[in-house]
Amino acid sequence: MHKVNIMLHAIVNGVIYNGEQVIHDRIIVVENGMIGESTDRVPIGATVMDVEGKNIAPAFIDIQPNGGYDLYFSKEVSEAALDDMYQACIDHATGFLLPTLISSEFETILKAIEVVKQYRQKQPGVLGMHLEGPFLNVERRGAHPAHIIRKPTNEELQAILNAGADVIKMITIAPECFTEAQLQMLLDSNINISIGHTTVNYDQAQYYFSKGISLVTHLYNAMNQMGHRECGLVGAVFDNDTVYAPLILDGGHCHYAAARIAYKQKGDKLILLSDASFLGRKKQRFDWEHLSITIIDGFYRDAYGNLGGAAISMVDAVRNAVTHLHVSIQEAVEMSSSRVAKAIRMNDKLGYIKPGYPARLVCFDNHLQNFKTIIL
Repeated sequence: MHKVNIMLHAIVNGVIYNGEQVIHDRIIVVENGMIGESTDRVPIGATVMDVEGKNIAPAFIDIQPNGGYDLYFSKEVSEAALDDMYQACIDHATGFLLPTLISSEFETILKAIEVVKQYRQKQPGVLGMHLEGPFLNVERRGAHPAHIIRKPTNEELQAILNAGADVIKMITIAPECFTEAQLQMLLDSNINISIGHTTVNYDQAQYYFSKGISLVTHLYNAMNQMGHRECGLVGAVFDNDTVYAPLILDGGHCHYAAARIAYKQKGDKLILLSDASFLGRKKQRFDWEHLSITIIDGFYRDAYGNLGGAAISMVDAVRNAVTHLHVSIQEAVEMSSSRVAKAIRMNDKLGYIKPGYPARLVCFDNHLQNFKTIIL
């Protein structure tokens, strides 16, 4: 008879933000890497972790990181690039991520799918990938290379869906570039579809939302704005209670006042992401045939002054939510964890401190400093 080794931990003296509420005077029990029932006593044989009054929350979830400290995934489609991105995310309180591939050639997309599929076996914090393009509207391409953006063919789309089954967790598309049959192929795939880099108007957007799409890619950016006669995609998002609105909360991709307006409109459907080209602002300059950016006043900008991806982390986004949206720490945490999990339909697996959920947590003080990722 084999003896089963049980790894038992007890996290004590923490204020617990569990993704739904704030809990005091309870002990988080972790058994073999999974959260157990909370208690008021340390279980016999448990290794004790005393967080000395700090806050404990679910590790943040970033659904749109593009690079790590030094490598940009769409250029360096490799395990090394994912290592770089994963470690940078862990260092910035982000325990779960969807590495993002921007508009790429067919062969590169297939390679990225395979690299992420293999890497996920090593690091379960990598949930899959976010395919942002190439099926976008060239008029709203942003930093995406115009010569690669294209309309899908049935054959290419089916091949990507076949190869990316259970790997592509999110895809950003301009739905006006799809036929009804192609859109149905995506809907049937169960991938989270996000509308972005698009010219759809209010009525078109509401039609696509009625089909079951419930996400947009970086609210306000690369989409039609809200006017008083034509409400645009932004207005459609504000006017639809089922749609989640991810926001790049860095003060550059949208004015903080616009962010506050979005919060008033969307409430618990407003979520945070980084869209970081690189994390930690260690990469001062990046030159690639598709992208040439430099850090200027804290933002990545191209030679024309246009934004070229963000420079914030999820930690920065959480701080900015508290400072500029005037939300509580609890709500900022939820905007980066449990609500993100709901948006990508993975809230049954992550985003909370609950029994049966993975023990990927973040510890921080009341000044939103000294963030430390805990993986047990």
